[in-house]
Amino acid sequence: MGDTQDSARKVHRDSGPPGCPVSRAADGSWQVRGYAAARAVLRSSETVQAGLGIESVEKLPRRIRRPVLYQDGPGHREQRRRTARFFTPRRVSEHYREVVVRIVEEQLSVLRAAGQAQLADLSFSVAIAVASDIIGLRHSRPGIRQRLEAFFPEEFGTPGLTSPHGIYWLVRQNINWLRIYVADVRPAIRAHRRKQRDDLISHLLADGCSDAEILGECLTFAAAGMITTREFICVAAWHLFSDNSLRDRYRAAEEPERLDILQEILRLEPVVARLCRRATAELTLPTEDGPATVMPGELVAVLVDNANTDPATVGDDPYLLLPGRTLALGPGAAGLSFGDGAHRCPGAGVAILEADVFLSRLFALDGVRMTSEPRVSFKDEIGSYEIRNLTVAVPPPR
Repeated sequence: MGDTQDSARKVHRDSGPPGCPVSRAADGSWQVRGYAAARAVLRSSETVQAGLGIESVEKLPRRIRRPVLYQDGPGHREQRRRTARFFTPRRVSEHYREVVVRIVEEQLSVLRAAGQAQLADLSFSVAIAVASDIIGLRHSRPGIRQRLEAFFPEEFGTPGLTSPHGIYWLVRQNINWLRIYVADVRPAIRAHRRKQRDDLISHLLADGCSDAEILGECLTFAAAGMITTREFICVAAWHLFSDNSLRDRYRAAEEPERLDILQEILRLEPVVARLCRRATAELTLPTEDGPATVMPGELVAVLVDNANTDPATVGDDPYLLLPGRTLALGPGAAGLSFGDGAHRCPGAGVAILEADVFLSRLFALDGVRMTSEPRVSFKDEIGSYEIRNLTVAVPPPR
């Protein structure tokens, strides 16, 4: 993907060389690799969401409110403002920390009892429990992890009515929607109608959302808060297992330095590396050769893995892990890995907290080790990766 020989990356995508900060792809869309231009796209009020399955969402009846991920403009800003209280630094530290610690200790007890486990399974259980607390999915029937695994498989097919393959994926998709609704979302809605709580489902019910709209929001938050956090924890653990000096530094550090280390890993290894926007007006992007003009209706793809290694912003040795970097343009130590602008991930602080609580306790276990190199697969439509078969083991109890 254009990594230099001096690269600490574990995940190697085929997103092309760093090259020009702004360029045209073969299909006529724009590709943005420069950090400054990427940030300008993500912060622009003259673009709207594209990709992420938005084509399917646009086919829904107009009476159904779109999940916040697929909204733009004043309505989107108002929804984000009203749900911001769930993600304030104070709430993350004072409320979610207790939940995270409890669930992490439960999962590490599973590891200690079995002697070894798949890190993806342990981290997914933690991510599900924490996101469920934020959303309000506390009344699910057993098997939520399996239902979510089926809804977000390693390989997606394209639903349709013109081929057996398309029909299969259409039926499968609808069955998975129904299973999560019946087993997870409907019980939560019924419980919240009996007793309001300070969580997302109560907020949506107060807004007059239908069951279908609440299901859409729950699945959106599941993808953002569960799937990506699992991969972040796995890639960070992979780096720490593979680098003795980095692991020793992480183990010895206080929380602020540990968070710097994790965010630097995420800068180098963004889980979602392709963020798409569609221009609604002329958009001017800065390049080394002068401004480039994106016309209304044109698609712009921000290649986050390239932008996060732009030396003009990141500094020297952009492909190495150097915690404590000062990024010239922000928005934070993880670069654009959580996005930026109106659609910046609201749960960034929760994800970092989850990863640190889990990994700091995992690496405090005596004799913990990674038993084999993991397998990496990709979801090309959003440039994301999945890390599997990362087995962790601990010595048997004495």
